[in-house]
Formats: sequence, C-alpha cells, structure tokens
Amino acid sequence: MPATLLARNALVLVTMDGERREIPGGGLYAENGRIVAVGRDAELPQGADTVIDLSGHVVLPGLVNTHHHMVQSLTRAVPAAQDGELFTWLRTLYPLWAGLTPAMVETSTLTAMAELILSGCTTTSDHLYIYPNGCRLDDSIRAARQIGMRFHAARGSMSVGESKGGLPPDRVVEDEGFVMRDAERLIGAYHDPARFSMLRIVLAPCSPFTVSRDLMRETARLARSHDLTLHTHLAENDSDVLFSHQTLGMSPTDYVRELDWVGPDVWHAHCVKLDEPGISLFARTGTGIAHCPCSNMRLGSGIAPVHRFRAEGIRVGLGVDGSASNDGGHLLGEARQAMLLQRVANGPDAMSARGALEMATLGGARVLRRDDIGALAPDMAADFVAFDMSALPYAGALHDPVAALLFCQPQQVALSVINGEVVVRDGRLLTIDVAATVARHNAMAAELARQAGA
Repeated sequence: MPATLLARNALVLVTMDGERREIPGGGLYAENGRIVAVGRDAELPQGADTVIDLSGHVVLPGLVNTHHHMVQSLTRAVPAAQDGELFTWLRTLYPLWAGLTPAMVETSTLTAMAELILSGCTTTSDHLYIYPNGCRLDDSIRAARQIGMRFHAARGSMSVGESKGGLPPDRVVEDEGFVMRDAERLIGAYHDPARFSMLRIVLAPCSPFTVSRDLMRETARLARSHDLTLHTHLAENDSDVLFSHQTLGMSPTDYVRELDWVGPDVWHAHCVKLDEPGISLFARTGTGIAHCPCSNMRLGSGIAPVHRFRAEGIRVGLGVDGSASNDGGHLLGEARQAMLLQRVANGPDAMSARGALEMATLGGARVLRRDDIGALAPDMAADFVAFDMSALPYAGALHDPVAALLFCQPQQVALSVINGEVVVRDGRLLTIDVAATVARHNAMAAELARQAGA
C-alpha cells in the first residue's frame, strides 16, 4: 500500500505552477513522496496515513539552493578574513581548510544542511573543492542521507597551485588524473538520474584561477558522456576578471566559450561582472547562474545584474554560498536580500516578493535542471514547507501573507516535508540531534583554527 500524506487548511498555499496559483484554504495530497492532488480542502481526499493541519500557515514549494561550500561553516567570522575581498579572503582561509578531516566534512555538512532546512530549503547543491587528509565527497553524501535532504553533490577540484600561477597553496591542489578517476568512481557509486532522485553528482572544477584548461575540458567531456550537470565560479569580482585577462589572456566570457562551458547543462556561480557578450551568450545557450547576494555584499564584489539576467531569459537561481563568505545559510533570507539588492540597483519595482520567491523555487529547480521540484502540482515531488504567520515578525502584515515572508524578517519553518517525509515538525528538526551536532561542530572549528594558528 502507498504511504499517503494530506496537508490541509493552509492560510495560503503557493503553488508556483504554470498559472502561479495561490490557494486560500489550500492543501495537497501525496503518495510515496509524489504529489497527487493540489487544491482547496473540499477537493482533496479527507484522510491519509499522515494528516497535517496547516491553519494559519503559508505553504511554499521547498526552496532550492544552487551554490554552497558547506565545509566553510567551520570558518565563519574568522577575524583575519572578515574584511578582505575575494582573493585576500581565500588566501587567508586556505591554510585553515588544509586541516580539514573526513569527520569535519561530514559534521559541517550536517550543520549547513540543518541551517538550510530550517530556513525552508529542501534541495541543495554543495560545491566541495578541497580534499585534504583523506576527505572525500562521500563524507558529504553520508551526511545528506542522514539528515534527509535532496542533494546535488558537486565534485569540485583545484589542480593549479601557486607554483603554477594559481591562487591556492600547492599543498591543497590535486593531481588531475586522480580528479578524473575519482569523478568516475562517484558517478558509478552514487549518481541517480531518475525523476525524484534524492542524489545526483555534479562535476565542478573550482574556478579559472585554480584549474587548468585541460581539466575544464576533460571534466566537461566526462560530464556530458554521463548526462551530468557542470558547475564552476565565474566573473565574481574585479580581481577575478583581471586574473582572467592577465593570466588566461581573455575575458571570462571568452574563456567559457572557448572551453564549451555553456549550455543548459551548465550553471555558473556569481557572474557579478559578467560582460555584455557574456549576458548574450548565456541567454542564447541556456546557461544558468547561481546568484549569491549576501556573499557578494560581504566580500564587496558588487551587485550582479539579476534584473537584466532575468529580462534576457537567463535561468537564475539563488545560492547562500560558503558559510565563511556569507556566514549564514538562511535561503529565505537570501531571497529577501536578492529582492532588496535589485531594488538598490534598479529601483523599487525591480524585483517583487513573488519574483524573489520564484527564483528561490522554480528558478533554482531550472538551474539544477530538474522538472520535479520547485512547484506544488500533481506529479511533482512532495517537497514543501510551511511558515507560521502568527509569529511576532509577521504581526500587521497579513494584508498579503505571501509577500510578508520577504518583506518581514525571515523566520524558520514550522514544517518541512522532503520526498513525502516530515523532516521538521513544530519548528524542530527530526532527523538529527541539532544541539549535539553544533557542539561537535564548534569543537572541530576550534581545532581547525588552533592547527592553523588562527
């Protein structure tokens, strides 16, 4: 018999379906992690194995995070890295990350995922590109399975150290042959391309200033032979663009065009300084972008022209980025910042609350090349979250409770359901012991800093 779930009586259920319906008194019915029906209470079955009353709550599709570096949650607010731009910040933190262990990767992933889930996120990508001391992507995957999050695990890489003109110290880069062999191992061991998959592998060389052209080309070849997606950083700030011109002899746009790192199977993080030819190229080829507003502000990188990207039809999703360049992982808060930042750059009508929520749901799903998440409709994944609108920060904002989620101080979820499984109930994460994880995480963070003399 199928496992069934009925969520009912929501104050408003935001579908993000083709008609962008918002249903007062709405709910949904799901079987085995798949939505069967969405509508008003009277239109749904009246019973299920699990019945959840969501009176007074706004229900959204689970948010989708398209860019993160979860291990960086171990190095938040490091004093020496608080006020630097991207390259200074990286050079400060590379020595700390060189001390990472497999247990640190697993625990930091649990911490970062817990933070994301409680903020309304149900699907995330993570770009792990540093593998010292026996660390493997398997350590992150183990954490995702434990906590119950839908996961796009990105096998990142750095292969060009300082001695070869790259940015990272030589001791944290990898042999390119090993990188490719490990990527093939991970694909065979873990990648699930099926609809409603809980785990997919992404191939993701770190950036133009940390890998060779050969590794970029070979990674793209391998990914496309397995129909995987590709991810990297691009045009994040002025130093990044200057490095591209001085070291590679071309703009970031020309670099990705030359290497065929564009298309519907590719998304790039940041693109704060993407030039006009780049915007045209991305629009023409269907290349996606992960917009990370808090990180871009924190590092002083600038304001990505997201209003323009979206007007040109470019796929744009949101990312919290690393928890040492954002120092937080609240994806609903990231959506709020995206909305506000575009208003700073382009005026108060540049992005609406609903536009920001669309980027955080459907936008992220499209960037990750998924057609089974990001909306609440029949034959979509039963990934949804609910916010309690009786919370103090929403007082006086119920004229438009959907917009209130963005205009008011972002809150944590009351409920999160991922793949039909209740992961958060009454604001409490059910799948891990959060207090014990935080205590372990803080001890590891202290040890990492001690080893590096930070």
